[in-house]
Amino acid sequence: MRVYGVTGWKNAGKTGLMERLVAEFTARGMSVSTIKHAHHAVDVDQPGTDSYRHREAGAREVVLASARRFAVMHELRDAEEPTLEALIARLAPVDLVLVEGYKRAPHPKIEAYRAAAGHPLIAPESPSIRAVAADCEVDAPCPVLPLDDTGAIADFILADLGLREAS
Repeated sequence: MRVYGVTGWKNAGKTGLMERLVAEFTARGMSVSTIKHAHHAVDVDQPGTDSYRHREAGAREVVLASARRFAVMHELRDAEEPTLEALIARLAPVDLVLVEGYKRAPHPKIEAYRAAAGHPLIAPESPSIRAVAADCEVDAPCPVLPLDDTGAIADFILADLGLREAS
């Protein structure tokens, strides 16, 4: 599977760009999965539900399944956070895995940058950032694309990965 990331500081536009890229690639006929890194405790389950009660009782993994989707919740308990590579290995095969976050991981990425966020560029310090998608002019050591031009960003990613669009 091909992997490409979107990274940047808080409020830089990462999630919006990810959402637009998923829609763009799927409209082009590609299958896409995503991985989002969170720096805070996250829980997709709610206290009081049966699946929550299973995890609280000590289950390592709980699968919540319906006719429309399923979710696997894996409790780390005292284990280390899994690597990005380990998470990718758990995914079903797709044309492209888009990764949000994981600034320091070595996979190729686009940096989302908004001037209003007030953060410095990451690109000058990170060789894995192949382009910056910005809402302003920036001095970067790589190509700079308009943050709101999803098609151009998608084209850049496909070219960088050596992929042709799905027909």
